[in-house]
Amino acid sequence: MTQPADPRLDFRSDTRTVPDARMRAAMTAAEVGDDVYGDDPTVALLEARVADLLGTEDALLTPTGTMSNLLAALAAAGSHGPRGAPLLVVGEDTHMAFLEADGLRQFAGIELLPVPQRPDGLPDLDAVDAVLAAGRGRPAVVCLENTSMMSSGNALDAAATRALAGLAHGYGAHVHLDGARLANAAVALGVRPAELAEPADSIAFSVSKGLGAPVGGLLCGTHAYVARARDVRSALGGSMHQSGVIAAPALVALDRLPELAADHATAAALAAGFATVPGVGLLRPPRPTNMVMARVAGLTPEECARRLAGHGVRVLPLPNGFVRFAVHRAHDMIGVRAAVDALAAVAATAPVARTKSEGAPAARGLATTWTEEA
Repeated sequence: MTQPADPRLDFRSDTRTVPDARMRAAMTAAEVGDDVYGDDPTVALLEARVADLLGTEDALLTPTGTMSNLLAALAAAGSHGPRGAPLLVVGEDTHMAFLEADGLRQFAGIELLPVPQRPDGLPDLDAVDAVLAAGRGRPAVVCLENTSMMSSGNALDAAATRALAGLAHGYGAHVHLDGARLANAAVALGVRPAELAEPADSIAFSVSKGLGAPVGGLLCGTHAYVARARDVRSALGGSMHQSGVIAAPALVALDRLPELAADHATAAALAAGFATVPGVGLLRPPRPTNMVMARVAGLTPEECARRLAGHGVRVLPLPNGFVRFAVHRAHDMIGVRAAVDALAAVAATAPVARTKSEGAPAARGLATTWTEEA
């Protein structure tokens, strides 16, 4: 049986937080009803608070962020009547494109249209314009991910979102924001989450990533839109009954939104440590949050992850050639030092060493910093 990872050394995802004593107490004391009948007061409070946080009329609690994104497409289709499910225009390196695509096609019946992304993670506006201009007589949903995970968690500002939304709305498209880590983006940019969400027609927001709740996402939008999404959630079997026990720790998580700044500082310390290791390259986003992406010259991401695991450090290998370190509230400077030491040990025994002068492969155009071999 695999031994559980030391939480301070498990960087695979910011979903790996566990509910603390305050969250468990909130779950125990939660006032519940039956959310299917609309009378669970704790769920109602959570939905109202998240709607207020994002500046929308309404919000719907879902079991996962993936379901929120699925509901987003289906509810947008419902607003277009007999013309059917929409075309989904999405950045090629987003979570929706390479991890949720099969579900979106199978359950939403959509045609997924991936487009290139800029180095900061924003879908290329010229590519989006070309897709929308082509028409096809069907409605379109244009999606944006913030933070941009494959851009090393880069935070997109409101101006970027407005630019995409202005273009999409000019074609009558629905704009969906996959804001699973929108809280991180808001903290990194020093703005209210509502400012980043305002240009979008719908927003998926997660409470189970850096905010640390054990489960849950929310889909936000107008009253009419959320009502359609609620009906679809029921059809998909996503209705929950005494779900106040889920909403209660999520309410605790919302109170901790400012604490995400500490995660960002820990991630910055991790990146600074990695930058001193010969043979290690970093993917440096313009506006970093809680993620660090590193690669070791001569090693595939899978082999790098395997070797790090031998030192007790767990990371996520990614198709862009990097391994991801996702920082959350369980991480501290002890874990940072151990991770840096582990990566240094792995790099020192890598079969191929690449120097700065030899160059390094770019990842989607982002700046990649490679240290000189000692």
